Amino acid sequence: MTDDAAVAAFAASHKRADALVNCAGILARDEEYKIEVFQKVLDVNLTGTFRTCTAFRPHLTRSRGAIVNIASMNATLALPRIPAYCASKGGVVMLTKALALAWAADGIRVNAVAPGYIETAINAVGRQDAEHYDRITQRTAFKRWGLPADVAGAVLFLCMSASSYATGTVVTVDGGFLAG
Repeated sequence: MTDDAAVAAFAASHKRADALVNCAGILARDEEYKIEVFQKVLDVNLTGTFRTCTAFRPHLTRSRGAIVNIASMNATLALPRIPAYCASKGGVVMLTKALALAWAADGIRVNAVAPGYIETAINAVGRQDAEHYDRITQRTAFKRWGLPADVAGAVLFLCMSASSYATGTVVTVDGGFLAG
């Protein structure tokens, strides 16, 4: 995600692409106030997303394909321990909207999914704190953390022709966390 040549070579190794899902992301709780950490998080989460989008653009133009960028509910709900993560995911939302407008003439649809608290490796340490885990659980409408499969359906929909009129859209999949 952070190496232009590697991303370009990866894209070139494919003869066709109908969809691109950008799902790389990192965070560094309490360390993101250090400029080098801040820049690394932005390089992976935001610039890396842009790198893959531009690398796959020719394929997606030929197939009139779709891009789905994984943002986060933290694009709109900031947390003080992860400023770079929040900024990068806010950037992913705006990058999604800008590319949707710029690349519509090429037939490329660009959307994003903004997950809430999903049980993944990125938050494994935080989930070990039972009080934190329960606080999040109680805040969601479904009274549970999400699973990757809960997000996959929204991503799949945005890749399908069933969503052919959707572009520049951000679908939040957070179990109702932001609703309450």
